[in-house]
Amino acid sequence: GNGVLLGFALVGAPGFSIVASVTAIASFGLGSVAGGRIGARFSDHRGRQLSFATFLQAACLAAGVILAALGASEPSAGYRYSLIVVLAIAMGVQNATARKLAVADLTTTVLTLTITGIAADSTIGGGKASRSGRRLVAVGTMLAGAVGGAAFIIHHEMVFPLLIALLVALGVGTAAGVLEKWSPSWAVSQG
Repeated sequence: GNGVLLGFALVGAPGFSIVASVTAIASFGLGSVAGGRIGARFSDHRGRQLSFATFLQAACLAAGVILAALGASEPSAGYRYSLIVVLAIAMGVQNATARKLAVADLTTTVLTLTITGIAADSTIGGGKASRSGRRLVAVGTMLAGAVGGAAFIIHHEMVFPLLIALLVALGVGTAAGVLEKWSPSWAVSQG
């Protein structure tokens, strides 16, 4: 997405920033490196990997909540770019973790690939459509999250969707840690 936004900015499309896009891409890369290191460190324990990565993401989201709250009245460039950095790092960690955990048919960070899987593997597309349910849930969840987040930003302040994301991340990180302790077989890499 930021590659496309960078392309718009490079040709001078109004409302797009080269610096913001490059900042987001570089920060996402940094988060992806951190997620890769977490994946390498906990490659034999899926629960610990998910828990550790999610708590790192939650720390970035907490910083985002604080930045959004402090910059709400006057969102200066400093707050805006700091917010881009912490949120892009969080997304990089999330993407690297999702890639490493490789839950079949649940490409949560690549909506287009999920929709393609629904269509290409459908009975009309020559497939058996056996996994379309999980894919449809992923698409619906992403749509609901986008609608809810946009509604909060448009009608309230940015701090609310960030706070919700932080609470969800804390819940996922906690649940992953609990599952890892209760069910060692879940935690062991399925690779």
